[in-house]
Amino acid sequence: MPAHFSEHELIRRAQKGDERAFSQLVQKYEDLVYSFAFKVCRDSEKASETWQDTFVNAYRKLHQFDNRSKFTTWLYSIATNNCKMKRRQRKLDQVSVSIDASTALSDHPVLDDEGRTVQTIPSWKETPLDSVMDKELQELLDEAIKKLPYEYRIVFVLRDIEGLSAEETGKILKLSIPAVKSRLGRARVFLRERLNPYMTV
Repeated sequence: MPAHFSEHELIRRAQKGDERAFSQLVQKYEDLVYSFAFKVCRDSEKASETWQDTFVNAYRKLHQFDNRSKFTTWLYSIATNNCKMKRRQRKLDQVSVSIDASTALSDHPVLDDEGRTVQTIPSWKETPLDSVMDKELQELLDEAIKKLPYEYRIVFVLRDIEGLSAEETGKILKLSIPAVKSRLGRARVFLRERLNPYMTV
């Protein structure tokens, strides 16, 4: 099969049963799916299982893809659901810690409609990960992400690591945009508190 087919054409052909077209889609996105699964599951074995399950599910459900969203967004949704199932099996939340009681990092905290403190945390993009990541700090970040409760970890990975928009993240997780922003803010507070001693030397 010619390698110059567009993604749209590959999807169209795969939906009609062309297995070679689907194989090209797998080759195109296998690294993205595995990388995402590992960042969420924090376990290579579970990431590999999630990678396999994601493409099996994608093959079975390809007829449901209607091009209303990006194909990658659809894959993220499937991978996310598979990660959730892995989490239930392993009960990852048992090793998570609460982030609701994070201490304030702002001298002038903002309150939400329910009177709870909403931290004003700069985007991670303002402190590019690459510029602060030596090996030790990368390990510290990995450990901190691993301890994030799943519902916050998944939002952080999609938004600040994968670079998806709040709208895309909300669609994948079936959350409102305010809910996405709230969870992302709490995740950033949690991670910054744990990395702050190493970033303010």
